[in-house]
Amino acid sequence: MSAPTEPGIYDGIPDSVYHGDRNSLSSSGARKLLPPSTPALFKYEQDHPVFKDTFDFGHAAHAEVLGTGMDIVEVIADDWRTKAAQQTRDSIRAEGKTPLLTKDLAKVHEMADALRSHETAATLLSNGKAEQSLYWRDQATGIMRRARPDWLPNVTGSRLVVPDYKTAVSADETDFAKAAGDYGYHCQAPWYLDGIIELGIHPDPEFVFVVQEKEPPYLVNVVQLAPDALELGRQLNRIAIETYVTCRQTGIWPGYGEDIKLVDLPPWLYSQHGEPISEMEFE
Repeated sequence: MSAPTEPGIYDGIPDSVYHGDRNSLSSSGARKLLPPSTPALFKYEQDHPVFKDTFDFGHAAHAEVLGTGMDIVEVIADDWRTKAAQQTRDSIRAEGKTPLLTKDLAKVHEMADALRSHETAATLLSNGKAEQSLYWRDQATGIMRRARPDWLPNVTGSRLVVPDYKTAVSADETDFAKAAGDYGYHCQAPWYLDGIIELGIHPDPEFVFVVQEKEPPYLVNVVQLAPDALELGRQLNRIAIETYVTCRQTGIWPGYGEDIKLVDLPPWLYSQHGEPISEMEFE
């Protein structure tokens, strides 16, 4: 199966096809084009996909909560340190499935149960369809953009609230605000909203994050980014799109550049010492 070449809403596109698409730009790809990352790293990771055990856990949690995604295969082992466990893990991944240690599989089941007991989260993740693939053309540049919402609710009234499920060490809203900045969630939200609007699904959708902690009691928090955060994300998305277009046209995917940069220490380090180094007394 090949990736779509025309705008639309698509069901059943395999993860390998969706994530392996080289002719459209996703939100995660766009964020990789922005500082502190570089277009060179974006291009390298396109050509050299990376798999991590933490990815498997996140994929499994999504599959359990959303009822879709990769098949989860239990691996009866205490950890991945033995050669036999690693070989089993790699063979399962090669089949397009998600390997998970017994202890982690139990945790994923407990997380799903905890989430279903959270009334708001459970309501947001009902009456809809998981992981549909959205493809649309960017009006300014003509490139194909894509997104895969965790859950796309059926439009039944005047509002459409699209949830995105995240697992985290802490679901506290202050901690989430920092994570949003670190991982570019303020870019992800408007990217997905653009696709929903462009494809005519809803003229004024909203986007929220269903955040769940990865340790008992697996607390859940539902948060929504402020309008200013979304506006900043849209501006950064536009920079990423223009960068992508330029790199494709020129075939040049720049890294950090070849000029020498003058850097300074962070302000807090100066404040920590409380006075200029030249005025300090040394014994």
